[in-house]
Amino acid sequence: MAMKQTLAFAAVVVASLVVSAQGTDFAFYKLSLRWPTSLCIAKPASCLKPIPKIFTIHGLWPSFANGSNVPPYNAITNKCNVNPVPQTAIVAALSPIRTRLLAKWQNIYNETGFTNEGVWEIEWLHHGMCSDYPQDPLTYFTSGLDLAENSKYDPLTVLGVPASDTTPHVIQDLLDNVHRSLGFYPQISCNRPIKGKKQLYLKEIFFCFKRAMPPIELQNCPVPMDHTCNSLQPPQPSTVIFPQPITTNSLSKETPPLGRDIEVPPATSWPSVTCGLLVIGFLVLYILKRRNRLHEHVE
Repeated sequence: MAMKQTLAFAAVVVASLVVSAQGTDFAFYKLSLRWPTSLCIAKPASCLKPIPKIFTIHGLWPSFANGSNVPPYNAITNKCNVNPVPQTAIVAALSPIRTRLLAKWQNIYNETGFTNEGVWEIEWLHHGMCSDYPQDPLTYFTSGLDLAENSKYDPLTVLGVPASDTTPHVIQDLLDNVHRSLGFYPQISCNRPIKGKKQLYLKEIFFCFKRAMPPIELQNCPVPMDHTCNSLQPPQPSTVIFPQPITTNSLSKETPPLGRDIEVPPATSWPSVTCGLLVIGFLVLYILKRRNRLHEHVE
C-alpha cells in the first residue's frame, strides 16, 4: 500500500514538472506597442482624454518559436513557474516605477472596470508569471519600459511614414522600412475599427527580442502580420491606415456611444415609459458587453 502511494505521488510530481516545462520553454519576448488612435477612433468617448499621441505598451510577452504566446499561468494546467508572485501583490512592488508606467504602460479606456492597476495585474497574470521574472514583477515591468522608452524602437520613427487619415500603406512596405532601420523584421497587427468599412488600421507593432535577462537583442519576428492583416487575399496587397492622433476637437464632434450622455425624456405617457424601458434595457446589455470585453482589451 505504501509503495502504491509513493508511486502515485511520484506520478503527480512528474506530471507537475511536465506542465511547468511546457510553460517555461519559450523562445523569445515580444514587446507589443499599440497605437491608441486605432483603438479609440470609432468611439473616442470610450477612451480616456487626452488620448495618447504615442505608441503605448500593451505588454512584454514570452512567446514560443512559432510566434504564439505562452498561455497564462494556471496552477493546474500551466504551472510554468513555481509560486510566482500573485497578481494581487504586484501593485505595491511597482511603486518605484509608477510614474513611468502611467506615462507609457497605462489604461486608455474610459469604461467601468478599467484601471491602470487592473491592466498591470492582468498583464502579470497573463504574461509576467510565465516570464523569467516570476518572483520579480518590478524587474519584469522595468524591462518592458526600458525597451519601449528607447527611441531606437519608436514606431513613429522606424515605420518610416507619417500618420495620415487618408493615405493607406502597403503593410509589407512598413515591415521593410523597419527592417532597413533596425536590421530585423517586426510583426504588425491590424483592426477594422470603422463599422461597415473594410479598410484595415494599424493597431499594434511587435518587436521580438531573444530570451535573456533582460531581453535586449532583437531578432526577426516569426510571423510578420496577424490574421486580420492577412485577411485580404493575394494578389491584392494588404494596406493599412496609420491614423493621425485624435485631438480634443475631434472628440467633441464625436457622437457619444450608447450609454453615455443620453437624455431620457420624462415618462409622461405610455409611449414615453416604453422608450425609457427600452433605453434601460440597452444600457444593461451595454454594461454586460463591456464587462465581457475587459480581458479582450488588455490581452
